[in-house]
Amino acid sequence: MSLEEDRLVLDGRSLRGIAHPLRVRILSALREDGPATATRLAELLGESTGSTSYHLRQLATYGFVVEDTGRGVGRERWWRAAHRFTSFDGEANRDMPEESAAYLRAVAALYAGRVERWLDESADRTGPWRDTGTISDWRLQLTAEETRALGEELTAVLDRYREARPDAPASDGTERVVVQLQLMPFLRTEGRAEA
Repeated sequence: MSLEEDRLVLDGRSLRGIAHPLRVRILSALREDGPATATRLAELLGESTGSTSYHLRQLATYGFVVEDTGRGVGRERWWRAAHRFTSFDGEANRDMPEESAAYLRAVAALYAGRVERWLDESADRTGPWRDTGTISDWRLQLTAEETRALGEELTAVLDRYREARPDAPASDGTERVVVQLQLMPFLRTEGRAEA
C-alpha cells in the first residue's frame, strides 16, 4: 500500500483487506457521510451490527478505517475513513486475480446501486436539479495508448472541480454529485461479439 497525499493505492496486502462487498460499502459510506458507529452503519446498509462491527475491525487491520476517538461516550466506538480515495493499480495486482476480481465486482455493484438510487429519486427532482445528470455511453475505437490518455484527461478535468468532504460544510447552492468514470476496453476475440 502506498499513500499519495490522501489517496491509498492498493497493493496485494491491502487488496486482501478490501476485497469484500460489505467492506467496500462500509468504506464508501464513511467517505460519503462521515464518521459512524457499527450500529449506524448496520442501519444504513441493512446489515447486522455484528457484521458491520467485524468488517470495520478488518478494515482497521488493513488501514482503511481508524477509530474516531474524539466522538462517542462509554463503549460507543466511532469510525472514520483513513483516506479520502482508493486507487486500484491493476498492473501491481496482477498476481492476485481472484482478490482483484472480487474487489472490482464489489465496486461495480456499489456503482450500480448508485445508478438505481439516482433513477429512483429522479422523479422527485425539481428546480435547477430536475434535468441534471446523464447516463450515456460512447463507443470509441482507440489504441491502448489513446485509452490511457483519455483516462488521464478525464481525471484531470474532474480534479479541477471541488471535492465533497463529509467533514466540511457545503457551499450555498451545492449538492453532492457523484461522477462514475468507467473506461472499459472490450477486446475482440474469435467467437465473441463486441460489447
